[in-house]
Amino acid sequence: GINAEYGKQWYQRRVRGVVDAMANSKELFEVNMESITVVDQMQCIKLLSSKLRDKSTGYKDFMIYADRLTTILAEEALARVPAVVPKQIETPCGVFDGLEDREDQQLCVVSIIRSGDILLEAVRKLAPGIRVGKILIQRDEETEDKRPIYFYRKLPTDIADCYILLVDPMLGTGGSSICATEALVADGVKPENIMFVNLFSCREGLSALLSKFPEMKVVTLDMDDTLNEDKFLVPGLGDFGDRYYGTNHK
Repeated sequence: GINAEYGKQWYQRRVRGVVDAMANSKELFEVNMESITVVDQMQCIKLLSSKLRDKSTGYKDFMIYADRLTTILAEEALARVPAVVPKQIETPCGVFDGLEDREDQQLCVVSIIRSGDILLEAVRKLAPGIRVGKILIQRDEETEDKRPIYFYRKLPTDIADCYILLVDPMLGTGGSSICATEALVADGVKPENIMFVNLFSCREGLSALLSKFPEMKVVTLDMDDTLNEDKFLVPGLGDFGDRYYGTNHK
């Protein structure tokens, strides 16, 4: 129908815009685009994203929509770990070329506190018993580039043997994700065993992260156009954690 065709055209324009932006970006020229998965713009994703981006969406509704959207993202991320492999499935009526999730790979979800905890809980609901780690990093608002400051990490003792889902809703400059990845690598995790999972990203942040760790994988719902002078995504949605928890950004 008309709506379906409009949605298809919108997504094609969006993809072309992202590709053109990357082609024109010197920083992204060397980044392996096979490392990045931009989740298809299903109508439900676009609707929930619109609710979150709307500045008039209040604290309670923002939390509800965010929980719904992070659940969709968590499902996609869990379906893209290396332990998920092709398999022919016998149905009651025939054979289906499907997938299976093997249980021979230990997974760990690691959040960048505090907004990352929102995504962490979405993953835990879908994968009860998954190992959990946390890394506390805050950006220095006094610096022009909002550089990240590492404070703390608490990770499982066998973290080096796990495949990691590193989660944080927003990827702006890439500073926090790089800092968190460095902490994981320092504890023996190989970059190729890390998947960064987030809702909204931009080419600057992706370039910074994947230039430093090209072996990593990234799963994101959408890629925004740029960053403003405060290093927030544009069009973005503001401060995700403040809007979710009902606190004031300082």
